[in-house]
Amino acid sequence: MTRAALFTPMRIGRMIVPNRIAVSPMAQYSADRGCPTDWHFQHLGALAVSGPGLVFIESTSVEPQGYGCSACLAMHDDEQERALSQLVQRLRAVSPAMLGLQIGHSGRKASARLPLDGNGPLPLDEGGWQVFGPSAISCGGGWPVPQELDEAGIARVRDAFVATASRAARLDLNLLELHGAHGYLLHSFLSPVSNQRRDAYGGSPENRLRLVREIVVAVRAVWPEERALGIRLNAQDWVAGGLDLADTIGIAAALKEAGCDYVCVSAGAISSEAKIPFSAGYLAPYAAEIKRSAGISTIVTGGVHDPHQAEAIVATGQADGVAIARAFLDDPRWTWRAAQALGQSVDYPFQFMRAHPQRWPLAPPRAAEPVEETSRRRVLS
Repeated sequence: MTRAALFTPMRIGRMIVPNRIAVSPMAQYSADRGCPTDWHFQHLGALAVSGPGLVFIESTSVEPQGYGCSACLAMHDDEQERALSQLVQRLRAVSPAMLGLQIGHSGRKASARLPLDGNGPLPLDEGGWQVFGPSAISCGGGWPVPQELDEAGIARVRDAFVATASRAARLDLNLLELHGAHGYLLHSFLSPVSNQRRDAYGGSPENRLRLVREIVVAVRAVWPEERALGIRLNAQDWVAGGLDLADTIGIAAALKEAGCDYVCVSAGAISSEAKIPFSAGYLAPYAAEIKRSAGISTIVTGGVHDPHQAEAIVATGQADGVAIARAFLDDPRWTWRAAQALGQSVDYPFQFMRAHPQRWPLAPPRAAEPVEETSRRRVLS
């Protein structure tokens, strides 16, 4: 059997991921005081058992002011660390997938309403909290003007990232990812649209990169060398005066030198005026150019849902791996479907073997694959 590229091992730093499929970090808006709940376990556990090489826990705030909304995950105190440790242990009990944690700060996009309450900003008089940014510039769309971080605030944020990374290092995780995209705090320091400071943290590209570089260097110092460290970056800003692909390549190259092992190439609005050209797999060409020009491993997200599309992205070297989100929500067994579509043999947990197409006479028509059974995964308890 010819092995599909999607099902070959992927090297990220010193880490070898068993295949090139990652479950993208997806906010569930179901945390309790920053702690994961039963919902998080069923969500991540259901996705992990079908064999993705890497499963990300959703973006986790490094300080109270950085929560996207009141029901977002966080890890800035001992209770939250214990709860996340328990979640990781439970996931380890049901799946051999490698586990990653994304950490971040929502910056001027913090203090949002829950999706069921309409999203948008949550005002202070309704229980919201002060939002911060590199400059006193709103992201538009009704969002408030953030308070500009002073030097003490910048130091506080930097220290918060390092403290959360130190907590993460105590957990049984394989990978740590900084959220530097989607208009959140780190991205807002990188982009000239949102960063119009006149000090050492604004102005030139080097100055706008300064905080993110400092965080990467400091996090790398506390994050074990054998575990991978990466950052999610926007491919570009898609707004006048914003970052373009050449800027992102320069940022990626600098952060590789600072200690990042990979870049996850993504897209998210830096302002309400951004016009992002969403389409299936639209970020793959950007990931290819970042990988080639910056010399760094890339994982790409953005409209990747078809197995043949994912295979083509990896097989042609546009990205080292694919991070899949909504397609996994639609079908938690996406990895199995991809294997069947590409004629590959994959492990099934023995508890699910009766659902294998070759052992299910009434199964929907799918590509045949040899049966492989594994007892590595224990019964859910």
